[in-house]
Amino acid sequence: MLHSTGGDPRTPTRVLVVDDEPQIVRALVINLKARKYEVDAASDGSGALRIAAARHPDVVVLDLGLPDMDGVEVIKGLRGWTRVPILVLSARHTSDEKVEALDAGADDYVTKPFGMDELLARLRAAVRRAEPVVGTGEEEVVVETEDFTVDLAAKKVNRGGRDVRLTPTEWHLLEVLVRNSGRLVSQKQLLQEVWGPSYGTESNYLRVYMAQLRRKLEADPSHPRHFITEPGMGYRFEM
Repeated sequence: MLHSTGGDPRTPTRVLVVDDEPQIVRALVINLKARKYEVDAASDGSGALRIAAARHPDVVVLDLGLPDMDGVEVIKGLRGWTRVPILVLSARHTSDEKVEALDAGADDYVTKPFGMDELLARLRAAVRRAEPVVGTGEEEVVVETEDFTVDLAAKKVNRGGRDVRLTPTEWHLLEVLVRNSGRLVSQKQLLQEVWGPSYGTESNYLRVYMAQLRRKLEADPSHPRHFITEPGMGYRFEM
């Protein structure tokens, strides 16, 4: 495992819940506090951005249908300055709307109505992906290609002399591929490494995130040199 699986009990995980339905906020606050999370809540987008800036949450649970602005705009506002994991919670069901939220920088998407156990599992996975690498005894690794450089220890990507902003999920996917450079990584392995053991068939997640990595890192995303698809099998990272 590259990432630790639990937080320090002395520093509880802080969750920002953003939803304009009081009963959903109340249910989430009760369930999260029962599990020792610290919780802040906002009922609109402007309040969410203000609280996030002041409180620096470890993860955001965000409804897209807010009274003052679209949730996608909140995602973009957060992504302007933080890589905090964002778990979208929404009654919107179409794949286009889900892709729009993921493209804006969300890390996962739960459709209303939802099961509390599933949402909490997704939240734990999102927090886990964002945790810093723990000591593994491995050497610090910097991978250089003609187009970009990946610093695995610092969790940074540089392209053309500039740092590339990746979401925690994009980073985790990149990290798994880079650590398996030249080897085919199956769709199931990628899903379980990045999203958790309960995943294995959501190949649409991989398509969305691989497209995002190619757009951010490949010189020609439509003809990738580094992030190669093996149809029906998985993906491979090539130097």
